[in-house]
Amino acid sequence: MSQANQDPTASGSSSRPLLFDSHAHLVADDQTRYPRNPMKRAADAPPRMPGVIGTPGGQHGPNPINEVPDVARMLVWMKEENVDGAVAVQKRMIYRFDNSYILDSSDAHPDIFSAVVILDAEDETTPGLVRSYIEKNGLAGVRLFGSRQPDGSMPWLNSPQALKTWEVAEEFGLIIDLEVLAVGGGGPSVPTIIELARRYPNVRIVLDHLLEPEATEEQFGLDERFEKLAHEKNIFFKFTSINLDEYREAGVPAEQVLRRAVDLFSADHVMWGSDIGTSSGTYKEMVQRMIDASVLLTEEEKRKVWHDTGKRVFVKGGHRR
Repeated sequence: MSQANQDPTASGSSSRPLLFDSHAHLVADDQTRYPRNPMKRAADAPPRMPGVIGTPGGQHGPNPINEVPDVARMLVWMKEENVDGAVAVQKRMIYRFDNSYILDSSDAHPDIFSAVVILDAEDETTPGLVRSYIEKNGLAGVRLFGSRQPDGSMPWLNSPQALKTWEVAEEFGLIIDLEVLAVGGGGPSVPTIIELARRYPNVRIVLDHLLEPEATEEQFGLDERFEKLAHEKNIFFKFTSINLDEYREAGVPAEQVLRRAVDLFSADHVMWGSDIGTSSGTYKEMVQRMIDASVLLTEEEKRKVWHDTGKRVFVKGGHRR
């Protein structure tokens, strides 16, 4: 029986169901080989949501648990929790656009980690870097970033320079992974995302944290704006610990939000991601919180959200040597 068709209660070294982690921020213990260059937050920047590294809160109280997900440590945690693969997403807040650790880790463990690098959407060298990474490394996708306007808009999403990277992604069938947060959740960016999905049908667009809809609004923020995304077959969504933190702080039942997301987008388009390296908590807690949030899903939907969708999109959808 293939892993993708295993019963969701099947396990390797633990009693956990089989999982695939679509969102893990690896951080190296070795700061000589992989020096850190942390980003500085502006003095007037809004506070981080509770439960995120750097700000105590949530279930972890004044002393949150923030474990450093070095690759050696992650391999142990993943084995313990029956996670058979993970997307290694560059940690911009620590390494900025130096993707060395992500690429080295995926090269060292190509059957475990799929690399998603972070690059500046407006940098003219970005398309060339993507081609270079494809030639030298196994690359699943690219996470683009750019500046945010005062009104929350992000014109870099489809700027002339950014589109050059989209063209490379289209050529090689790469994933474009987007963390697009703006006023009112990611809703204001939906029309642009749909335009890009249709313009580049060979690109799988993965939207982090469900675009962080306003969970306290009607339908948990997954309203008519988000319903438009459900018609695009090459758009996918991550449901992560950031979402779970937000729902906990707002007193919103996470299992109902996940049920709404799966009803709207289907289990073939929703995937779990731990967000380890950013969200607080142990890896074991992150896995358990996702399992607990899935009680309203069918067994088939659980299998897809916990494992099959993420692995299909990132492992089969990424460009490997």
